Amino acid sequence: MMNPEIFNTFGDDFDRFGFPCDISRVTAGHGGEALLIRGTEKNALIDCGMAYCGEKTADNLKKATDKLDYIFLSHSHYDHIGGLPYIKEIFPEAIVCGSEKCAATIEKPSARKLMAELGNEARLLYDPESSKPIRTDELQVGLVLHDGDSISLGEEKITAYVTKGHTDCSLSYFLEPVKLLFTSESTGILEGEDYVHTPVLKSFSDAFMSLQKCRNLRAEYICLPHFGMLPKDYNETFFDKFDAECKSKLNFVQDMINDGVSEEEMFNRYIKKYWTPAKEAEQPYEAFAINSGHILKALLRELKGE
Repeated sequence: MMNPEIFNTFGDDFDRFGFPCDISRVTAGHGGEALLIRGTEKNALIDCGMAYCGEKTADNLKKATDKLDYIFLSHSHYDHIGGLPYIKEIFPEAIVCGSEKCAATIEKPSARKLMAELGNEARLLYDPESSKPIRTDELQVGLVLHDGDSISLGEEKITAYVTKGHTDCSLSYFLEPVKLLFTSESTGILEGEDYVHTPVLKSFSDAFMSLQKCRNLRAEYICLPHFGMLPKDYNETFFDKFDAECKSKLNFVQDMINDGVSEEEMFNRYIKKYWTPAKEAEQPYEAFAINSGHILKALLRELKGE
């Protein structure tokens, strides 16, 4: 989900979906992207988008290819895997790949209940005329990937890297030989040329380690969640801005601790600082509030050394 005003952050001539190889965007609505990679022998999908537009995403995918071999999940959140049941209905043979933690999470009744609730909120916001139920069946990982595991698409291969921080189940994917890195949300989301959002829900220490891991890959191209491709000369700048914004949020919370602010008031101040009209157009408030609570707790844990 992204404020349309930043689509042209890098100028009218820049194409954020101008991929350096045979990749198509089959995304059908707001939410996480769904990107089809056509390899020389096999095809793969990176994430599935939201459930409310899952049928349209599946239709887009069917129009783009008659074969899907793999589905790679970045993590277990509803805006990235919601479309999975609809895609599996059309491509039942596709092998769903994700982390071990993701595999365990998406089969929990409590997790599916939350995904359905947030999926319904998104449907009300983005497709209020629809009354179709939000499906949470077929949320399963068929192949667990560990750090450094690779899958061949022929002359190409995709390698999974554990990048915790946003969640404990987050994976980033590195496509070779083109050297294209699909980052996870653990290393930030671009929300303007001068602002990188830091959706670190679990651990800032893990996020800093994930940042260094991504930098060490020396990717030639970077594709960000909820945005698309970065200009090649902006890769290091983006990582620098993520690092700086993480430290800025830590300082923001430390100042509130020093002032003796209660956790409830910290939450209120966090919401006031970061909930903007632009964000209101991007995501349901309920999802933002849930994430904000987790981010605040992660900041407090980091500052307490827990």
